[in-house]
Amino acid sequence: MYKVFPKKRYENTLKMLKSVCPAPSVVFDLGVVNPFSEIMKENNYKVYNTKGEDLDENPNILIPNDVDLVTGFEILEHLVSPYPLLKNIKTKRILLTVPIKMWFAKAYRSKTDSFDRHYHEFEPWQFDWLLEKSGWKIIRKEFWKNPSNKIGIRPLLRNFTNRYYAVYAERSKTEYTNYYKGVLNL
Repeated sequence: MYKVFPKKRYENTLKMLKSVCPAPSVVFDLGVVNPFSEIMKENNYKVYNTKGEDLDENPNILIPNDVDLVTGFEILEHLVSPYPLLKNIKTKRILLTVPIKMWFAKAYRSKTDSFDRHYHEFEPWQFDWLLEKSGWKIIRKEFWKNPSNKIGIRPLLRNFTNRYYAVYAERSKTEYTNYYKGVLNL
């Protein structure tokens, strides 16, 4: 799955997960079983995963009743439209991470695997807006860097530039209203 195991990213993700939803808890992880699913299980979480279905085509996933938190770690950027999935998630809490758009690198694209491509790499304000519009209230945010031991301009910039955005959100009690629409007469 990974050529280089993302140890630091997984450490940050686990630390945030433990702080917003301590074990033992039940997690529904968007995406197939992966190395981080196993890390969650090793840390006393019960973990369900999706089965590999296309979440653009099927945004109405069935989430078991015992789930405390839905997670999505680097999955939403692969969807053409993450809005229907986020809107239809039937749970009270989510923890999501996405890669941040970087001005010095193009979006990731595998030439051999059509599911391993980034349709989106979000700017934080875009992801916030997507969450708010789909009915979530952001409670906590974190940014992580992705340092590289390689030589070059882009690897050097990765030491100083945030690469991942993590958001913990809860289902909003109020409906989303586009404040700017009224203000700007759009």
